Amino acid sequence: MSPTVVLIHGAFADASGWGGVISRLTAAGHTVYAPANPLRSVSGDAAYVRSFVSTIEGPVILVGHSYGGAVITNAAVGADNVRALVYVAAFALDEGEAAGPATALGSDGPPPDLTQVIVVRPFPDAGEGNADAYLDPAIFPQTFCQDLPPEEGAIMAVSQRPAALATLGEPSGPPAWRTLPSWYLVASQDRVIPPAAERAMAARAGSTTVEIDSSHVAMISHPDEVADLIQQAIAAVS
Repeated sequence: MSPTVVLIHGAFADASGWGGVISRLTAAGHTVYAPANPLRSVSGDAAYVRSFVSTIEGPVILVGHSYGGAVITNAAVGADNVRALVYVAAFALDEGEAAGPATALGSDGPPPDLTQVIVVRPFPDAGEGNADAYLDPAIFPQTFCQDLPPEEGAIMAVSQRPAALATLGEPSGPPAWRTLPSWYLVASQDRVIPPAAERAMAARAGSTTVEIDSSHVAMISHPDEVADLIQQAIAAVS
């Protein structure tokens, strides 16, 4: 039975970013879902994805972009039908590690100062010290998706979904990549997660890794390469 592919988006984005990948995978005969990631907390988002996966009959491959990688790393733990993980310019966190500090992996310096590039807005019942974080629309196109047409980046900037600030500092649980095979796409021109950090996380997870000349949104600017990597994972576990 061929695995169902479940695509999990990250922060400052939504599931529509997987459109090109979905088209290619469905054309190849694969069943694909791209649910909305709540973007409220690592543990809560992982629980939501795990619950979604539990409704799928048969094997599943989880694919995560950016913060979605942190979510699938946790969601696959306890999800007995998940067979593999695919990371697309994503956080493959270790136990006790948080997304914010992980951006310094592979570097001798501190993690990037995100306070310089985000806009913070409150939301109801956020809790003390928490709020919604948006990537500043003024720098969004050249930071998040510089290899897309400027008008597309501008639309993405004003339609982005925020992530709670808590997601950046919440420690990850035991990583599913310790027991599951994984694949990783490094985006060599990423301006959100440093490529050095992506390479370090991929190596630590023992992932089968490819590297392409892409911005952070490889699934939009390079859907062929992303779909190909997912199909490699499908073939390996089918």
